[in-house]
Amino acid sequence: MTAVDPTLLADVRSRLSSGPDLPDDTALAQALRASGRLLGSEALADLTRAARAELTGAGPLQELLESPGVTDVLVNGPHDVWVDHGDGLRRAGTRFAGPSAVRALAVRMAALGGQRLDDASPVVDARLPDGTRLHAAVEPVAPHGAVIALRVLRQASLDLPALIRGGAAPAAWVPVLDGLVRGRANLLVTGGTGTGKTTLLAALVGLVGDDERIITVEEARELAPVHPHVVALAARRPNVEGVGEVTLSDLVRGALRMRPDRIVLGECRGAEVRELLLALNTGHDGGMATVHANAAEHVPARLEALAALAGMPRAAVAAQAAAALDVVLHLRRRAGVRYLAQIATVGAAPSGGLAVRPVATWDGTCADGPRYAAGWDDLVDRWVP
Repeated sequence: MTAVDPTLLADVRSRLSSGPDLPDDTALAQALRASGRLLGSEALADLTRAARAELTGAGPLQELLESPGVTDVLVNGPHDVWVDHGDGLRRAGTRFAGPSAVRALAVRMAALGGQRLDDASPVVDARLPDGTRLHAAVEPVAPHGAVIALRVLRQASLDLPALIRGGAAPAAWVPVLDGLVRGRANLLVTGGTGTGKTTLLAALVGLVGDDERIITVEEARELAPVHPHVVALAARRPNVEGVGEVTLSDLVRGALRMRPDRIVLGECRGAEVRELLLALNTGHDGGMATVHANAAEHVPARLEALAALAGMPRAAVAAQAAAALDVVLHLRRRAGVRYLAQIATVGAAPSGGLAVRPVATWDGTCADGPRYAAGWDDLVDRWVP
């Protein structure tokens, strides 16, 4: 990326100081022209991109964030930058002038996310205007200097046929997945970080009939399903004064009053699990959500941990989840390949707890097809027309 002369950058910043907080490319180009520099169209376009990165983006990291397929950009120090394209971390060639430059970038990005980062508040978790998730820490929490972790937002818009072609699931499971959605099963998509939960969720939402109204609730807009009637709601963090927060729990409760045919929670990661289970237990069939879990069998423990944040006792969680949820779809990632590894049914355990039983498994390879267990035929009979 073209480097911007500090003097020119300061001049552009002063010209934009009375304008919008996040100037667009047109405003940046006008400010660059007004600086008096003689710039051709190509040079102006390059400088506009560079100035945007320095003023409203991630500075020297912006080029990495915009690289195709990037999921994470990590800064451990001025000469220690790493990037992940979904197949593991690799060292990047990006360099900072020194520790103070890393800290300055972290502070500026935190401000873009409406948060503060300083000695009194040395850790920040924020969303940048483009949806990128920022986590950063400075001294004294990070004694060797500021560290930055950026998770890239990629809107998930692939449909199910595209995922099947990409090897995300065996073709034999397409009628089952389609039947689960059209039969209005309540689905939980699970998996670890980066396994493609949001991508599969968007593909499943795309199977919903065009005559249904879908309300999506997310921390930041990631779901972009191919569907004509989607209303997207996104949470809002409190500002630097600690006010203005709108939580996922608030949005799920609000979605119930917006005449939804389906409620889709992008990621259930806290107390909002109570509102989700209550919604699915009060006639809102066909709901979907994602949850972090290491295996389908671990979902009961994960739901208990999340529900504890809402003050729900274990017995109440098991009873609500057994009545609300029908099927768990668990994803895994291996060597950069994301695939649907387990289909599991949900029900009450003989002991009175929650039971999640895998009825179909797949290792992600064509050579070894899916394997089925007791309960698969019952699932097919119930959900596949």
